[in-house]
Amino acid sequence: MKYYLFIIFIILLGISGCQRTTTSLIQLDDLQPLPMPTPVTSPPLRVSVASVISAQGTVQSYQPLLDYLSARLGREVTLIQRRTYTETNELIGRNEVDVAFVCTSAYIDGRDRYGMSLLVAPQVNGETTYHSLLIVPTDSPARSMADLRGKVFAFTDPTSFSGRVYPTALVQELGDSPESFFQDTFFTYSHDAAIEAVANGLADGAAVDSLVFHFALSRHPELREQVKVIHTSPPFGIPPVVVGPGVRPQLRAELQNILLGMADDPSPLAQTALESLGIDRFVMIDDAAYASARLLRSQVGPVSP
Repeated sequence: MKYYLFIIFIILLGISGCQRTTTSLIQLDDLQPLPMPTPVTSPPLRVSVASVISAQGTVQSYQPLLDYLSARLGREVTLIQRRTYTETNELIGRNEVDVAFVCTSAYIDGRDRYGMSLLVAPQVNGETTYHSLLIVPTDSPARSMADLRGKVFAFTDPTSFSGRVYPTALVQELGDSPESFFQDTFFTYSHDAAIEAVANGLADGAAVDSLVFHFALSRHPELREQVKVIHTSPPFGIPPVVVGPGVRPQLRAELQNILLGMADDPSPLAQTALESLGIDRFVMIDDAAYASARLLRSQVGPVSP
C-alpha cells in the first residue's frame, strides 16, 4: 500500500511541476527584417589609349567606344591617359589597366617586356595595315628625306614606329643619324601635334601615322593647303588593341566578342563608336602581322638619349 501511495505522490509532483512551466510569447510586431545583402558590383574596366593623338582628341574619338563598352558590360569604364607610349606600356605591366590601344612599336616592346597580348585590331578601308607618311609644308621644295638635311624635324614619340622608328631608318639609309642629319629635332608626343607643327611652320618635316593623318584631313580639310606627303612607307601591321597579363580569360573573351561584333550591331551607339574612331570594324590579328615592323625596329635600335 505504501508503495502505491509513493507512486501516486510522484505522479502528482510531476503534474504540479508541469503546471508551473511558463510559456514565452513572441510578439511578431517586434521582429526586425533581415538586412538585405550588399549588391556585388564589378570594378571599373580600365582602358588606356596611347597618345597617338592629343589628350583632347583621344577623349573626343574614344568616348563613344567607352560608352558602348560600358553599356554592353554593365559596368563603369574608366579612361586612363599618359603622356608617352612607354608610360602606357608600364600601366599594362603593372596591371593598372586592363585594355589598351597601343601603337605598333609599343606592342612589340610591350609583348616582350610586359606580357601584353593581342586582343583585336581595327580594320580601316578593308585593311589591317597602315603607313608612315613623311610630311612637309605645302610650299616646301623637299621631295624626299634627303632634302630635309639640316632642317628641323618633329618626331612624335620615342617609341612610335611610324613617328620615330621609320623616319630614323630613312636617315640611316642615307648613312647618317638624326642627331647629325637634322639641325634640330623635338618630340610632339602625338601625331596630330606633329601635323600641326608642320602646318604652322614649327618643323620642316615630320613622319606621322597614315590613319591619323587622313582622319585629321577629314575633320580639318584646311590642312590640305598646309601640309603635303612626300614619302609613303611600305605597309606595316596596324596599331592593335591589347590586354594585360592580369586580365581574366573570361573577361578577355567577353571583350573580344563585343568588339568583334560591333560592326554587326545595328544600335546607334555601336555605329557612332566606329564612326568616331574612323574604322570599319574590329577583327582578329596574329603576331605575324608585326614581323616586318619588329625587324626594322631591331635594326634601327632604341632612341638615343
